[in-house]
Amino acid sequence: RAKEETDMDVRAYLKDYLAGYKHYKPYWNYEDGCVLLGCIDLYEATGDPLYRDFVLAYLREAVTPAGEILYSYVQNGYETILRGEKKLREMKGLESGELRIGASDMTLRFFLLPYLQKFHEAYPKIKITVTNGPTPETLRYMQEGRIDFGVVTSPVTGHEEVNVYPVRPIQDIFVAGYKFWEYKNRIIPLSELAEVPLICLEKNTSTRRYMDQFLKESGVMIHPEIELATSDMIVQFAKRNLGVASVVYDFAREALESGELFELKIQKKIPERFICIVQGSHATLSSAAQKLMEMIQEDKVLESTSDKGIKE
Repeated sequence: RAKEETDMDVRAYLKDYLAGYKHYKPYWNYEDGCVLLGCIDLYEATGDPLYRDFVLAYLREAVTPAGEILYSYVQNGYETILRGEKKLREMKGLESGELRIGASDMTLRFFLLPYLQKFHEAYPKIKITVTNGPTPETLRYMQEGRIDFGVVTSPVTGHEEVNVYPVRPIQDIFVAGYKFWEYKNRIIPLSELAEVPLICLEKNTSTRRYMDQFLKESGVMIHPEIELATSDMIVQFAKRNLGVASVVYDFAREALESGELFELKIQKKIPERFICIVQGSHATLSSAAQKLMEMIQEDKVLESTSDKGIKE
C-alpha cells in the first residue's frame, strides 16, 4: 500500500486525506495544510522528489531516506514559525502581551489607575508596565519607543509629531497652614508671592515650569525656599507650616476639607491645565494599548490636538 501511494500523484494523495485526515491525525490544522500544499506546488513545479518525500514523511507514510532528512531540517523551523504565529494570535486576542505606559504620580492617582484596574480585571494575562516619571521624561520615553503612550499634564510643547488628547482638567492653587492665617481673608497680589517662603516641585516637572511661566508673565520671579520631588510631600510640608505651597488642587483636597490647610485667594486666577494622553502620531499601538485607549475613550470623548493646542 505504501509503495502504491508513493507512486501516486501527490496532490491527489493529499486531497484524499483532507476530508478525513482530522480523524486520522487529530492535530491536523490549517497551517499544516498550507505547508504541505506549498511543498506539492514546488514538487509539481520542479519535479524534485524531495518535496514529495517531505509531504509523505510528514504524513508518516512511505518515508524515504531523502524525505526523512528534509523533514528533520524543516520541522524545527516550521514549528518555530507556528509558535510565533500562535503568540501573535494570543497577543491580538489579549491572551498574552505587555502594556507599556508612562505616567506621573499625579496622572496615575487622579486618572489612570481606575482604568488600569478595569483593564487588568478584563485581561489578567497582559503584563502591565508603568514607567513613573515627570512629563518631560515620559515624553522622551514615548519618542524613544520605550512606552506605548504616556499620560502627562499640560503644557505639552516643543515635541513634533505628537498627538495630545486632553482627558481631565486640573487646577493649580496655593495653600498654607495656620501659621499663614493672615493671608486667608484677603486678595493677595501675585507680587507678594515672591516675598513668602514658597514650597514648590522641582524644576524638571511640567507643573513647576507652568507655574514659573505663569508668574513670569505677570512680572513675578520666585525663588522657592523648599523644592520637593512629589506633590504629596508638598502637602505634608505645608501642613507643618513650612511655607506656602504651590500644588494641584486634587492633592490638597482632603487637607482643605479637613481645615488643616486653606487656599490663598490670589489676585489673578491661574488658568486650568489638563491631564493628557500623548501618543506618537506615527506610532502603532499594540493590541493591549489599543484596548486600554478604547476603555478610556468610552468615558472621555475628546478630540485630539497637536501639542500647540495645549499651552495654557
